[in-house]
Amino acid sequence: MTVDRPGADSVASPEAADPPSRSRRLAPVVALMLIAPWAAECSWGGFPADEFLTVVLILAPMYGGAAVLIRETARRAGGGWPAIVLLAAAFGMLQAGLVDQSLFNPDYLDDTGFAAEAVVAKATWVPALGFSAGQAFDFIGNHVTLSMCAPIALVESFVAPPRRHRPWLGRPGLAVVGVLYLLGSLLIFSDESGRKDFMASPSQVAFATSVVLALVGIALLPRWRRRGLSPASRPAPRPVWVGAVVIGANLGSWFVSGWPGVGVRVALVAAIAAVVVAWSRRADWGQRHVLAAWAAPMILAAVGAYLVPNYEPTSAPAALISDVAVSVITLTLVGAAYRHAARTRPAYTRPA
Repeated sequence: MTVDRPGADSVASPEAADPPSRSRRLAPVVALMLIAPWAAECSWGGFPADEFLTVVLILAPMYGGAAVLIRETARRAGGGWPAIVLLAAAFGMLQAGLVDQSLFNPDYLDDTGFAAEAVVAKATWVPALGFSAGQAFDFIGNHVTLSMCAPIALVESFVAPPRRHRPWLGRPGLAVVGVLYLLGSLLIFSDESGRKDFMASPSQVAFATSVVLALVGIALLPRWRRRGLSPASRPAPRPVWVGAVVIGANLGSWFVSGWPGVGVRVALVAAIAAVVVAWSRRADWGQRHVLAAWAAPMILAAVGAYLVPNYEPTSAPAALISDVAVSVITLTLVGAAYRHAARTRPAYTRPA
């Protein structure tokens, strides 16, 4: 199984002979620390534009720290994107189940513009554990796509191929990021506006912890290190088609609610994962394809920003300005990352 292959986009680079300076080596880490919180909380229209910087700075240790740790763990283990996705899902459960505990708190959205979502959530309630399956899919899924994977794909697209799939930090750097992540998570857990004075029950904590540990254990299995090309001679589709398929799958889940909606979403995720993995085994699959797959949900979120309210009520002009800002930032990031990745792609040679 593979979704990215070290060397798939490799071209000769000066960095191979001339190692980058400390500032250049740390630049992608800092970028990921800043992009992750923006993608997690601002890219879908949750906050007005004048609060973007504050949100990013406050949440960078938690979201950014998690993104760096997930990326470094997967790259060190040689697991690639399957491992990153599993670790991102573990983060999603950790965040929603144990840190802000939004997964188990039935009143979590009551003081926001999304209070009506609590009524919809009751349609997929799991009484034994006290959470909504629909909300679990949304919360964890958004953490996988927007909070972790999209920022990682964006930043890796700016990195030269020789370093794209390699670790960026040593043990001291990882220790610093780990401490920042713990402090950032503790800030949310202890803050009144973070956990909102709710405490999950022992059974809920045990359930969330078990899921997190299981996902981490699966992510670190040696099987994710296997890589190989498909014997098919056809090239992978153009990156734009990869993105279109992912967007189509996301849109298809918008029109079915309740338990049937959960079933449709799970089926669509399984189907798109199988298709993308199959495409990724073709010889000309590269970073542009990876970026297209993960930037698609981010672009869709930017479009959806015009349709969803902010966490807190705001004026119509301010909301429109914020939504336009989201569109501009998203398209600028994705466009620049795609152009950079395109410069390093090799010419395609049809397999013999």
